[in-house]
Amino acid sequence: MTAPTGSARLVGVDVARCLALLGMMATHLLLETDLDGSISAAQWLAGGRASALFAVLAGVSIALMTGGREPARGRERRARAAGLVVRAGLIAFLGLVLGEAGSGLAVILTYYGLLFVLALPFLALRAPALLSLGAVWVVVGPLLNTVVRDHLPFRGAESPRFDQLTDPGRLLGELLFTGYYPVLPWLAYLLVGMGLGRLDLRVRRVQATIAVAGAILAVVATQLSHWLTAQPRVQAALLGGPGDIDLLLAEIQLGMFGTTPKGGSWAWMLVVAPHSSTPFDLAQTIGSAALVIGTCLLLVGLVSSWEVGLRFVQVFFGAGAMTLSLYTLHVFMRTPEIPPAEEPDAYLWHVLVVLGTGAVFAAGRHKGPLEWVVAQVSGSVTRRVRSRAAS
Repeated sequence: MTAPTGSARLVGVDVARCLALLGMMATHLLLETDLDGSISAAQWLAGGRASALFAVLAGVSIALMTGGREPARGRERRARAAGLVVRAGLIAFLGLVLGEAGSGLAVILTYYGLLFVLALPFLALRAPALLSLGAVWVVVGPLLNTVVRDHLPFRGAESPRFDQLTDPGRLLGELLFTGYYPVLPWLAYLLVGMGLGRLDLRVRRVQATIAVAGAILAVVATQLSHWLTAQPRVQAALLGGPGDIDLLLAEIQLGMFGTTPKGGSWAWMLVVAPHSSTPFDLAQTIGSAALVIGTCLLLVGLVSSWEVGLRFVQVFFGAGAMTLSLYTLHVFMRTPEIPPAEEPDAYLWHVLVVLGTGAVFAAGRHKGPLEWVVAQVSGSVTRRVRSRAAS
């Protein structure tokens, strides 16, 4: 949830990041179902997709921070990698802090920090290799995760907390395999995001290709999954006994808990439910993330020639440039001690606070407070490693 800074900043990526934050807040605050019991519009649109968009954007940010189209080489890559490790540690630490806040949310940041570390072996790769690896990992990651996960204990909590540091092995297993945002299959998001970040994202043709390819991928993954799960043998395997398959499929569309049921049939790899971390779930949400990113880049490109219009977008979607700070604020606003109370209009208040705060900081051209701290500390390490390598 941290982003590169400077004049070369891609405003369209900030807009996408802002939409991801608004979507994640919607899944936390709005009802999952309508009065008739059907899935709500907010859950259908943002459930599983908002967090996936954040993860893909993490890959984009990492690519931009490590050279963009031309990956950093030699000592420069080592310096930036060192800064990335520090950034990852700070984000993971903040995640543990938020896990103690009592918000009731499954906080993503500790998983996010580990995901940053897993990016290190791939920093030298260009777009074709990263996108190819991402495509392979969409299939391999969930399968490997299922094999390993069945031999691990259930996760300890919705969000990693400091007391879990006393058993680091179990905590690592939770972060990688059994947690709400399991990093092993989620590596696919990071690889694809890094691949997108290695493209020339300022070229309109590239932007359109990303959007169109993402839409096609999301639709194909969804429809193919629906066709497969309509097959009698697959439905019988999913039920594992007597039951109502329509009810089961409707229930899982409201979201799962990071993975498919432990010890379940391999048929679960065919579902496309939010937070199931199956190949079809990963493919669909990667596609939707690419659609959002490409569309945001295109739309911002349309107003970029109009200086006033571009500045308006920067300010209105300023929250996208400081999502680490505002996500943290959102989590604390969900605690009982801090208003607003959890009620039907709570989402509106969260949106107003987040967009208003982002606009104020963007209008003053200021970084978010947590973004500033992370940039200062990680930047200092990067410069120190760079200077030592040069001496």
